[in-house]
Amino acid sequence: MTITDRLSQVISQTLSDLYGIDIQSADIQLQDTRRDFKGDYTLVVFPYVKQARKSPEAVANEIGSRVKEIMPDVSGYNVIKGFLNFEVADEYWLRFVADNLGNPDFGMAHARGTEAPVVVEYSSPNTNKPLHLGHIRNNLLGWSVSQLLAANGANVKKVNLVNDRGIHICKSMLAWLRFGNGETPESTGMKGDHLVGKYYVEFDKHYKDEIKQLVEKGMDEESAKKEAPLMVEAQKMLKRWEEGDAEVRALWEKMNGWVYAGFDETYSRLGVGFDKIYYESQTYLLGKELVQKGLDMGVFYRRDDGAVCCDLTADGLDQKVLLRSDGTSVYMTQDLGTAQLRHNDFGAERLIYVVGNEQDYHFKVLKLILGKLGFPWADKVYHLSYGMVELPNGKMKSREGTVVDADDLITEMEQTAEAMSREHGKNDELGADEQKHLYHILALGALKYFILKVDPTKNMLFNPAESIDFNGNTGPFIQYTHARIRSIVRKAGQGSALAVEGCRLGDKERDVVKILHSLPETISQAAAAFSPAMVANYAYELAKAFNSFYQDTPILRESDENQKTFRIALCSCVANALKNTMNILGIEVPERM
Repeated sequence: MTITDRLSQVISQTLSDLYGIDIQSADIQLQDTRRDFKGDYTLVVFPYVKQARKSPEAVANEIGSRVKEIMPDVSGYNVIKGFLNFEVADEYWLRFVADNLGNPDFGMAHARGTEAPVVVEYSSPNTNKPLHLGHIRNNLLGWSVSQLLAANGANVKKVNLVNDRGIHICKSMLAWLRFGNGETPESTGMKGDHLVGKYYVEFDKHYKDEIKQLVEKGMDEESAKKEAPLMVEAQKMLKRWEEGDAEVRALWEKMNGWVYAGFDETYSRLGVGFDKIYYESQTYLLGKELVQKGLDMGVFYRRDDGAVCCDLTADGLDQKVLLRSDGTSVYMTQDLGTAQLRHNDFGAERLIYVVGNEQDYHFKVLKLILGKLGFPWADKVYHLSYGMVELPNGKMKSREGTVVDADDLITEMEQTAEAMSREHGKNDELGADEQKHLYHILALGALKYFILKVDPTKNMLFNPAESIDFNGNTGPFIQYTHARIRSIVRKAGQGSALAVEGCRLGDKERDVVKILHSLPETISQAAAAFSPAMVANYAYELAKAFNSFYQDTPILRESDENQKTFRIALCSCVANALKNTMNILGIEVPERM
């Protein structure tokens, strides 16, 4: 039990004993004491003065006196109006470091293995284009949230839904047939996902030309978009696919195979993976069955044109199409089927969808329709809605080819990491293979940290030049801090056994220990908020506090052997905490650089 847990319990009991105030320890609000006041934790007593019928200062002094009497680890307290500041004894902080020195999993919880899993879906790419910067934020956020929930004790299953069918896929297929001249990844030397993406852009270019020609002949633009020959042909191809046409299916399998090989390579470079992959082509039929179930139940209705809809106007939404008039599926169709399939597969405690905020409406509809179909687990669906990634010159558009390609970005980041490492002389003692690995993990550390340190709900502006820096709130700064600490520990050697008796804590040592102490609570709060940003900023605060301590305090040069041993132990604990928190972000920390 931490000092804050114990404090909350004693304060709860004290309020009951002194004033008859009934409040659970979990509801006691303790804050870190402001740096301009003496103390470690602050209790605001104003909420209790009315029932206590005493002044804020009197209530604070009475609580402080009783707590200090009961808790030896509270060395003192002071009162500033209605603010009660508790001072924690050095002995507690010293014991805390000693107790956790040999615990590599400090701050991390472990799943018991018996609870229902939390299923986290992320990535969800379309097989008509390669992964881009927007996909990177999705993948990094999904992976990190999964790691974060696991660190908080959840049994997590990471899944991916590949959108491998639909009109957008047919566009790439049709463009390749019309304009591709039999190109393959092997004949062009292109990754398969890049090659297919090339023809998605090609379709859009020719499609716009057709629209322009029809408008020039007097057709209105909306009609031209529907009647352009390429779009009509793509719609026919989609219908043939759903009817199982052998020729269309063979082309679909070939081109999707190219894309999957490309995706796998990118996922490997990003360091993300999945426990199970679902494919829309395997789930949309189950979705169609659920649509029929809804018709049979009277939950859905069929329009005069044959389309099947769900009337959500009573829920403040609109009429949602679930099957088109030609009988083909929409995204909602397959999402209904996928949701039921996942529940059947895992019996999940929660189904978390990591999808951008442009799909907020979609997931409101999904949850409502699952409920109307009578699924009791509909309320377990949770949309982890995140903001968009924008560039200095605006939004990306896949159809127009104005995207930041994921593979190109990773390569560029690696090249930048190499240039900056050489400039700072961070790799002079490493062999060639070690250098190459270092550049890769620094590049990914910079990329992942820059993206994950931003609150998921916020839009973000990505600037690669700002992300790779060995100073400031960046991944490489934290990675370098870890390497520095590991170097100190290596130089210290085995040393003597840790004995904290007689050790003292300087202010900057205390700052480091207090931040270490807050790691379990940080992980718990971050998991509740689905926010890796809280973990990222914790890692930065810890690294910053350590560097301040390192600059101010002798470690290996300390003449007092016990004090020296304690400071080396503190270094080890900090390195361990940085490694664990960065691991939650999917970032590897180097042992040396």
